[in-house]
Amino acid sequence: MDGDDHRPMHTSDQISGETVLVTGGAGFIGSHIVAALDSNNRVRVLDNLTSGSRAALPDDVEFVHGDVRDEHQVKRALADVDVVFHEAAMVDVPESTERPLACHDRNATATVGLLDQARRADARVVLASSAAVYGDPESVPVSEEAQTRPRSPYGASKLASDHYGRVFAERYGLPVVSLRYFNVYGPRRTPTEACGVVGQFVRKARNGDPLSVHGQGDQTRDFVHVADVVRANLAAATATETPAVYNVGTGRSITIRELATLVAEESSADVTVRHEQGRDGDIQRSRADISKTTAELGFEPQVGIRDGVASLLGDHETWSSSTIDP
Repeated sequence: MDGDDHRPMHTSDQISGETVLVTGGAGFIGSHIVAALDSNNRVRVLDNLTSGSRAALPDDVEFVHGDVRDEHQVKRALADVDVVFHEAAMVDVPESTERPLACHDRNATATVGLLDQARRADARVVLASSAAVYGDPESVPVSEEAQTRPRSPYGASKLASDHYGRVFAERYGLPVVSLRYFNVYGPRRTPTEACGVVGQFVRKARNGDPLSVHGQGDQTRDFVHVADVVRANLAAATATETPAVYNVGTGRSITIRELATLVAEESSADVTVRHEQGRDGDIQRSRADISKTTAELGFEPQVGIRDGVASLLGDHETWSSSTIDP
């Protein structure tokens, strides 16, 4: 797949003939949602291109160059829209720690503004949330009913957005579904976007560099391919239960050490794995309970981690893991 190839990795039989807005639609996950919807819907993208790229979008998509925090631009983008997929956000956890007010503004405040305009436009909303709302869970797998104790301004801002979605649904009758993404990986990383552990390992392996594992590498993560994340979004757009919150993961976990070994095995280069000093505050265990998502949305992840990694190593498009690494 060439870097400018916009063929969808997914198909949508859930949504057809609708006018759809994707905020942050030129970014990593958003651009894949756009590709999945483009052939059967009228798709509009609102993006300020801070981390996204216009080149990631099909030519026929209506593009609004604007900021989701701007009330007038959001109102314009929502004209005649049936469904909104809200992907625009600050997703870099370290950046959120350094700039908590900016994170709150771009995530929580912007989401309130979007929800307010969406209720006036009578548009359904699918919110991109994160497993970061759970913090370091007491047990795994983590269900949607687990205690929420975010450990970063990013996680706190996403939890605030979840709460605002519920309030707007209950107070104003706005259909809202929040999707709590676990560790998303896949193609189409922009140059300014920080890269998570899958992307780091794949990039190093393709260059023949050693893969660095922090500590013993026994931290577990639930890595979900962007193709499956898109499937969850399409299903959420027609969910009968609102307000609702759903985990989006695979329901399986792998240690970082095992991930490094897997990437080394799948790589055509002679790649070694080395251990470095552990990081303070690293979450030890993360795995999604997706039973509710499966039961209510019919969501079944289809891309296993080995197949996902193999496809990343063999592709010449830019590949990355999202920075949503709880």
